[in-house]
Amino acid sequence: MSRQTGPASLRRRSHRWAAALLVALLPALLLLPAPGARAADGKPAVTLSEQQAGKGGDITVKGTGWRPNTLLMMLICGQSAPGTGVIGGTNSCANADGRAVTTDAKGAFSKKMPVSEPPRPCPCVVHVATVTGEQAAADAGFVVAGHPVAPLPEQTEGGKLAVLATTRLEGDSGILTWFGAPPSRQLVFTVGNLGSAPVKDPVFRVGTAHGVFAPQWEERQWRGTIAPGRKARIVLPVELTAGAHGDYRISLRYGTKTLAEQPWGVGLPWGVTLFWILLCVVVPAAVFRIGMAIVDKVRPRAAYTPARAGRYRHPLPADVTARLPRLRRGPRAHETPSTASAAGPAPGATTTAALPWFTPDSAPSENRPTTKGHS
Repeated sequence: MSRQTGPASLRRRSHRWAAALLVALLPALLLLPAPGARAADGKPAVTLSEQQAGKGGDITVKGTGWRPNTLLMMLICGQSAPGTGVIGGTNSCANADGRAVTTDAKGAFSKKMPVSEPPRPCPCVVHVATVTGEQAAADAGFVVAGHPVAPLPEQTEGGKLAVLATTRLEGDSGILTWFGAPPSRQLVFTVGNLGSAPVKDPVFRVGTAHGVFAPQWEERQWRGTIAPGRKARIVLPVELTAGAHGDYRISLRYGTKTLAEQPWGVGLPWGVTLFWILLCVVVPAAVFRIGMAIVDKVRPRAAYTPARAGRYRHPLPADVTARLPRLRRGPRAHETPSTASAAGPAPGATTTAALPWFTPDSAPSENRPTTKGHS
């Protein structure tokens, strides 16, 4: 039988070679790292251009191993050391002089930042942490020249706390929150000591974040001792700023580990809105009334007369007709002019004086000819 060398045979042979090549290269393709995988899987690191500088200078901070295109915050923090984290939270950092930076496609960055004195004494670090997304942080030791130095606070070793139940926010806002009072709740959770040593008076950090912004941390100390293998119900107060509204996120942290997060939706203070609406209505009305009162006081007044005393009222028809002049009646049919004049006016009758513009001599006569123009 002869071998087929037509176009169909060549296509089948090329398909078999392509399938064999794909099977051979598949393991190698699986071993190739995905774009940005090294930055995501690697540990974030931070290096400094100088290890010591005084206030007013600046240093260059470089980082590698971060997630690509991630927003970071750089701070100089006191009372901290590499490996222990920022013990006092962001309250130990110079927040006003912090700098934000975004990593590139490879997860690296380089940024200058000013040197400032943190509110806590050294040992100091340059603390770099993510603002959004998955939390990651790295510290680099740094010395602020001329800044006080104090030993790090003692930390209890052996104790390990973990949240055993779901955290929740309890409480309700009063009527004053409608008018801008700070909303407040109680963060309730149950922790257990999974370590081998008791934990006495643990210090937690409660963070409040609005939207995509980084949380603002505050320390909350719980008074009590949690023995190994025991649990305790802990209640910590949480309070926002005056007039706060919107979506908030409450975070709970112990040491360098975040134990829980809880969302909190705060309503709009409608009382403040109502107050401004009433203010926009009442104030213009009051100004108008005051202006009209001033105009009424300063406008000129007419001389006082009895006729104008009191408030003006529209005259009645009877008053109008009473002031009209009465017409003189002629003699009646059975009377002669001499008899009527001799008798005089009737009792109670009123005589009307002649009109001032008519005189007996100037009154028109039936016998006086009238001329019309010049003839």
